[in-house]
Amino acid sequence: MKTIEGYVEHIIYRNDDNGYTVLILVNDGEEITCVGTFHYIGEGELIEAVGDYTDHPNYGKQFVIKTYEIKAPEDVIAIERYLGSGAIKGIGVALAARIVRKFKADTFRIIEEEPERLVEVKGISERKAREISQQIEEKRDLRKAMIFLQQYGISTTLAVKVYSQYGQNIYNIVKENPYRLADDITGIGFKIADEIAAKVGIHTDSDFRIKSGILYVLLQSISDGHTYLPEGILLKKAEELLKVEQQHISMHIMDMVIDKKLIIKEKEDSKIIYAARYYYMELNVAKMLHDLNIKCEVSENEIYETLEKIEINTEIELDELQQKAIIEAVRNGLLIITGGPGTGKTTTINAIIKYFESQELNIYLAAPTGRAAKRMTEATGYEAQTIHRLLEVSGSYEGENTGGFERNEENPLDADVVIIDEMSMVDIYLMNALLKAVTVGTRLILVGDVDQLPSVGPGSVLKDMIRSGKFNVVMLNKIFRQAIQSDIIMNAHKINKGQRVIADNKSKDFFFLKREDVNIIIRVMLSLIQNKLPPYVEATSYDIQVLTPMRKGNLGVERLNEILQEYLNPKDATKQEKEFGQGLFREGDKIMQIKNNYQMEWEVRNKYGIAVNKGMGIFNGDMGIIKEINHFAEEIRVEFEEGRSVTYTFKQLDEIELAYAITIHKSQGSEYPAVVMPLLTGPRMLMNRNLLYTAVTRAKKCVTIVGSEDTFQSMIENESEQKRYSGLTERILDIDLL
Repeated sequence: MKTIEGYVEHIIYRNDDNGYTVLILVNDGEEITCVGTFHYIGEGELIEAVGDYTDHPNYGKQFVIKTYEIKAPEDVIAIERYLGSGAIKGIGVALAARIVRKFKADTFRIIEEEPERLVEVKGISERKAREISQQIEEKRDLRKAMIFLQQYGISTTLAVKVYSQYGQNIYNIVKENPYRLADDITGIGFKIADEIAAKVGIHTDSDFRIKSGILYVLLQSISDGHTYLPEGILLKKAEELLKVEQQHISMHIMDMVIDKKLIIKEKEDSKIIYAARYYYMELNVAKMLHDLNIKCEVSENEIYETLEKIEINTEIELDELQQKAIIEAVRNGLLIITGGPGTGKTTTINAIIKYFESQELNIYLAAPTGRAAKRMTEATGYEAQTIHRLLEVSGSYEGENTGGFERNEENPLDADVVIIDEMSMVDIYLMNALLKAVTVGTRLILVGDVDQLPSVGPGSVLKDMIRSGKFNVVMLNKIFRQAIQSDIIMNAHKINKGQRVIADNKSKDFFFLKREDVNIIIRVMLSLIQNKLPPYVEATSYDIQVLTPMRKGNLGVERLNEILQEYLNPKDATKQEKEFGQGLFREGDKIMQIKNNYQMEWEVRNKYGIAVNKGMGIFNGDMGIIKEINHFAEEIRVEFEEGRSVTYTFKQLDEIELAYAITIHKSQGSEYPAVVMPLLTGPRMLMNRNLLYTAVTRAKKCVTIVGSEDTFQSMIENESEQKRYSGLTERILDIDLL
């Protein structure tokens, strides 16, 4: 082992999660590349490091640091170097030289004990002197806090958040009630807090631990789509998590109700329990829906006259239900239009737009995802936006619970009519945000297929609204003549009704290839995607989407993406790659954004490379192509639909995944030229009618199912759905009673 001492000249790379750092250390004028794990370190620091030299095959000679100690700069050269390194905001190289020239080796003592004397240096005011002293003290305190927190396994990034939240109180909080971290800080959940608690010796039956565990179980259920849990299920899940008997858990629930962290309601002679903010979110949505649901005085004759003109001018013929939908849209502040594929939803929307246009009203169209908004634009000829863009998501947005939209109750949409498509995808978060921006008197028209899978996020908004019976609902059920020619549409309706689908391959757009062996199924899929389907549907292999019920397993998303990447975008010396997790990304790969990122900036460039449009926000389900992997800058550039170019740092790669195959749930709101779906086996709760119906309706020109016909037919028969605990219906009925 060797010991070296020097200044941190430059930090080349730092992993904020584990502290692994590559830096340049200056030792007696020599620059040494060092690698190691550091709790906290900044440029300009003087360190004494113990380790060994090694020869890296790519990066050459490096010093691998095993242990280190940050030392206070002692001689005047060290002090000047530290102050001029940029570590202290407001002090550059020239000012650092003047300070050290004035106070010499006594500089740090002066800054810490007599900061007012810094005004003796030209260029430093009293205010700046205080700021310099404060920064020196904060850096010392922050370094101590980082070292303290990282002994409990908290990453550098989270440690900075913790210190920013609590300052010098972190020591007492961590030792007395680390579960506060889970409540207050995004990124620190119950499990991290529980590990810290175990290390500081907090008992498993601690009040703090049990209350935090109860809240954790409720918040985890949100990710499964629930907004509450029945008391029995909550107690059972909390018992499994905490390893504490239910009687000890239940006694804390009432305390949390008193503290306004939980809400208890009665439902069907039993108790249901909400985390408070989700109860109030549902209640707010119910109240705003109630307020929008007003009558608009317009005579029916007047509406029919206008409709007749629209039918003549557009050469369309509306059936009775479509006419009813338009009349209800005109005469009500709130309307729901629902129906399956081919039932004329788009024609109805177009006629509604034409009607309100003739009245010179301001109309906004939106959908939950970029793909759904694009489809809406293509179908109507009018610009549609994502709901996030309609509401003008702000860069300060930090999560679904924080607001973060420029459009809200204080700055509502300047609209007379708002039409939202693909409503089955809208969760309680997004509905809450949307309704805040819609003023009473604006007509809100919600369009969707209630038989599609529910939203990925919590709640069951469209179903709950219809189930309440308190709003005008027009259910389109006539399948139009042009739709009858499509076996995709006809079979989708059969699936939805639980009727047997004949898999005889006499169709032009719905095929079933019976195969029972996993490897053969994969080979058939590859042949379809690479050779047979592209010319048949006039699309590229990348446009053809593999949809599968599961993430895991032989025919799950993870395995299929590895195989499809190998064949559709094989290894090539001209293509850069980046390993990540268990797999890798390659230039040319098809990827999907898998979480909402409201701060992510995008831009659209013209052929000369000049940015012609900019914006913020890349959302769960957006799909793109990796255009460039830059190892030097540690960045990946992805081009999403509509030419939106986004740059990800290597640290952000957990936000994207390969998308040659995606789950059926992730395909909601999208439409593809062709869909290929492997079906063999899977858990009964997952392999249901609802899932199959959603998958089939994603295809525009062709559906090909490869696998077991028994599994296919059993999915049609299986009408069970995963239970989703959502209370919007009851909140709507509660509001109506007031």
